[in-house]
Amino acid sequence: MTKYGINTIGEGAQIFEPVTLGFPSRDNIGKISFTGTLIGKNAIIRSGTIIYCDVIIGDNFQSGHNVMIREKTRIGNQVAIGTATVIEGNTSIGNEVSLQSMVYIPTDTVIGDNVFIGPNTVLTNDRYPPTRIGGLKGPQIGDGAAIGANATLLPGVIIGEGALVAAGAIVTRDVPARKLAIGAPAKITDLPSKMNRKETRK
Repeated sequence: MTKYGINTIGEGAQIFEPVTLGFPSRDNIGKISFTGTLIGKNAIIRSGTIIYCDVIIGDNFQSGHNVMIREKTRIGNQVAIGTATVIEGNTSIGNEVSLQSMVYIPTDTVIGDNVFIGPNTVLTNDRYPPTRIGGLKGPQIGDGAAIGANATLLPGVIIGEGALVAAGAIVTRDVPARKLAIGAPAKITDLPSKMNRKETRK
């Protein structure tokens, strides 16, 4: 394992080489004493994973192969990050979140608790690339929301609590809580009754 900065790994971690922890951000290149990666108990970190400095991860974390997590990211407990997923940094991820393989999460994204994001999903944060007009703002995904495979979320969109984004959807506007976004561009409709999580949890 390659380490940069000061790292903390909780008990019970299983780390499969090669793994890099605390990789320096641009501000920390050439420095020795900076905050590296903090990981809670019982992590499983698979080969090829690179986690930058100033990342805090809770208990029972697991990564697939070739995952990259950039600086200033906060990840809760019981989070699984799939193979070849990229998290660009300054991102907040809640508890019990599953990001499947090859998901792209840009800077300044907020993901709540109990969220599922399917494979090849792309979130974006620059509405007028590469000008950055209006600044960078990633999507916000509410608790219990689910995003289907190959979906694309435009900058700043808010996915409400318990909402569902269908596979292949292109989401250009906010999705209210417990609604379905489907199509390209996505249209908002009611969830099928069998998929209404609020009802099925009763």
